[in-house]
Amino acid sequence: MITFFVSIIILFGGYLIWGKLAERIFGIDPKRKTPAFTHQDGVDYVPIKWWRVFLIQFLNIAGLGPIFGAILGATFGPVAFIWIVFGGIFAGAIHDYFSAMLSMRNDGLSMPEVIGKYLGTGFKQFMRVFILLLMILVGAVFITGPAGILQALTPQTISKSIWVWIIIIYYLLATLLPIDKIIGKIYPIFGFAILFMAFGILIPILLGDYHLPELTFTSITNMKTNASSFPIFPMLFVTIACGAISGFHSTQSPLMARCLTNENLGRRVFYGAMIVESVIALIWAAVGMAFFGGINELNLTLAEHNNDAAWAVNNISNTLLGKWGAILAIIGVVVAPITSGDTAFRSARLIIADFFKIKQDKILKRILICIPIFAIGILLTQIKFDIIWRYMAWSNQTLATIVLWAITVFLAKERKFFWISLIPALFMTSVVITYILVAPEGFSFSTSISYPIALTVTLATSVIFIFYNKKIKKLNV
Repeated sequence: MITFFVSIIILFGGYLIWGKLAERIFGIDPKRKTPAFTHQDGVDYVPIKWWRVFLIQFLNIAGLGPIFGAILGATFGPVAFIWIVFGGIFAGAIHDYFSAMLSMRNDGLSMPEVIGKYLGTGFKQFMRVFILLLMILVGAVFITGPAGILQALTPQTISKSIWVWIIIIYYLLATLLPIDKIIGKIYPIFGFAILFMAFGILIPILLGDYHLPELTFTSITNMKTNASSFPIFPMLFVTIACGAISGFHSTQSPLMARCLTNENLGRRVFYGAMIVESVIALIWAAVGMAFFGGINELNLTLAEHNNDAAWAVNNISNTLLGKWGAILAIIGVVVAPITSGDTAFRSARLIIADFFKIKQDKILKRILICIPIFAIGILLTQIKFDIIWRYMAWSNQTLATIVLWAITVFLAKERKFFWISLIPALFMTSVVITYILVAPEGFSFSTSISYPIALTVTLATSVIFIFYNKKIKKLNV
């Protein structure tokens, strides 16, 4: 229990200290008009009160990530606490804050355009396709997944195909309508619900007959079943994404960068939302370790249920929260992915609009962009995602790595303290390279081969950056 509370204190201390440092390094200008005013169109660029923006941003980036990922990450043991805490402060929150603020400084542009500005046209073209496909894929998966769960909750009443079309219709409305009409109204409510759900399960764990594992020198080890096949590095750093760092966040931040009314609100919204998400992940990781009787028991129980994190969430919620558990479990398991799916499609629309420079003030223009997006999304719902989805976690962390490099180049060009993003960029480079080499869906190499290759690639990127930075300095002299 001591480890858990110390972790909470460190997270909030990180917000106050490291978040303030990030804000100072970026160099906010409270007098500078934000895109919410300079590009106000009543659709995507809409001034919204900061606390609403915070809750929308929180739900946009949270979804199922800090719940499912944290429970699966808890199978590694208390070492998961270290990644959630320090990953959230030094990697995830830095990634989220700077990506959002760069979007805000660049008229609210979507992430491919921001990346292209700092990493070049080649990267921009690649990221346009990469992120667009990622958004459509996320949207499509979050059609079929929630539809299946809702169908199970309404047996012989509404078929899965009907739920699919209900969700598609909702997605279409959320993508087309002004952001303050649906998303701006219901997201704050759902945001509060997920926060309430997390703290609601924490209290019985703290007050009940449960044991929260402590982080000690002997417990900093891989406690996962068949640990040799799931090395902590890099598996843990990809399993727990949203609670520590997630590239998906950078695709969502521009949505809110277009709605924030002052740059001095950026830290509390973007850095703060990531810290709160880390707290949620910390809670679920701790509950996962304690609820089933220990880490070994958690591993065995999940294995018996095909590592189905949704089952674990339902079981924990119903047991700890009684009759309200089922309702909150539905919110966590159904609403969370739906609120990721709708903003994924909305992000896809904005990426295309930015690419073709199509103003989004007229609904007909939005409809013309949405037709091919939803056509592809609906087509993808007919395909099994078992193999493709395995690459999603790696793709997500690869995107985070690229965004961190874009941030680093920006800071270097502005002659600012780039180490704040360079160190996590190098770390995540080693993670994604090692993962694709080690993982079964990758090359399935042994760690004895993968680690040296990843280290070599990481060192090579650092050398390239050193020479690049020297070139920048010469040009600025």
